[in-house]
Amino acid sequence: MIQISQRVSIPEQEIEWQFIRSSGAGGQNVNKVATAAQLIFDIAASSLPDFYKHRLLNKADHRITQSGKIIIKCQETRSQATNRELALEQFIKLVAGVGFTQKKRVATRPTLASKKRRIESKKKRGAVKKMRKAPPD
Repeated sequence: MIQISQRVSIPEQEIEWQFIRSSGAGGQNVNKVATAAQLIFDIAASSLPDFYKHRLLNKADHRITQSGKIIIKCQETRSQATNRELALEQFIKLVAGVGFTQKKRVATRPTLASKKRRIESKKKRGAVKKMRKAPPD
């Protein structure tokens, strides 16, 4: 079981893994060994709560496809196991991130002191600019 939050967990069978050859530096290792890990997760067919499914499908993220699958590719290291762990961390972060609702901002008014400081700084700046003018004839 993959623990997303205290209440939400996903069975490991719902995650599909593909291992492909990495691009970039690495010498002969790049040509021989499939070290890049690709995690594929079908949102609609998962056991996630409906709240998570809905929020994930509406999220604007390049890792979520139009067909409702999360695809995370990790090729940071030359080790397949490490890349697998990193991809899984990214997946958990992505799914856990939609579980939080952001607090609404409460509109507040500026204090009297902050208003006075703002006006005072504007007056100082205006005085500096006024001193730059040529004196009247």
